[in-house]
Amino acid sequence: MRKMGFALSLFREYLANYIKTKLTYRADFWVEVFSDLMFSAMNLIFIFVVFTHTPALGDWTEAEVVFVYGYFMIPYGIFSTFMNLWNFSDRYITKGEMDRILTRPAGSLTQVMLENVDPPSLLGSLVGLGIMAAAWAKLGLPLHWYDPLVLIVMVLGSVLIYMGLYTALAAISFYSDAPTGIAPLMYNIQNYGRYPIQIYNKGIRFLLTWLLPFAFVGVYPASFFLDRHHDRVMAWLTPVMGVIFFALGLYVWNRGVKRYRGAGS
Repeated sequence: MRKMGFALSLFREYLANYIKTKLTYRADFWVEVFSDLMFSAMNLIFIFVVFTHTPALGDWTEAEVVFVYGYFMIPYGIFSTFMNLWNFSDRYITKGEMDRILTRPAGSLTQVMLENVDPPSLLGSLVGLGIMAAAWAKLGLPLHWYDPLVLIVMVLGSVLIYMGLYTALAAISFYSDAPTGIAPLMYNIQNYGRYPIQIYNKGIRFLLTWLLPFAFVGVYPASFFLDRHHDRVMAWLTPVMGVIFFALGLYVWNRGVKRYRGAGS
């Protein structure tokens, strides 16, 4: 509990510094918010364009695919807020800032996360929740008393999957000087999770389910709430997969930190 309290106090301090910085450069803040909204809008428009050429993807309707996309945005927005590690290799390994991190009492991953916190990304989660709610109403899905609780559990599981995979990806920097080429590939693969897994061939389904489980950040947990595609078993595997992959990510990170020998001269 002490460690948790310490981490929360650090988060407050880093968030305060972030707000001070953004108040100084307000235009940058609003440009970032606008660009995030436009990116989300373009992805949604792409789905609508696809359905102008086909009545369904497999046996999934437009509203169902939009519902999955809305869910997909919720954990991704939370993850992007707290795990903005795209420039980890260049900043912390090449430029040697990892040396500074390791001289402080807080956990190395906690510090790196808090130094790169990006609150505007959380707006994407709110937009995703709105999209999901609109699709929910269009599909006429029933709202049970436990649905909000299930949604929270599913989202936490999806966030842990993101964190585990990208923590492991960042930790590759401890072993290689140039892992950044993997990040765009991983980003492209994760986008497959916002579409029904059934439209892919067996190889891709296996990849997205068990190796790089991005199906658990979109279609599987979202299917819990859908009448026609209800898959209770795979949906409830979401928090399980989240815990497993987050533990693997932490293991790779801790091994990498032990391997790290400093930036040198």
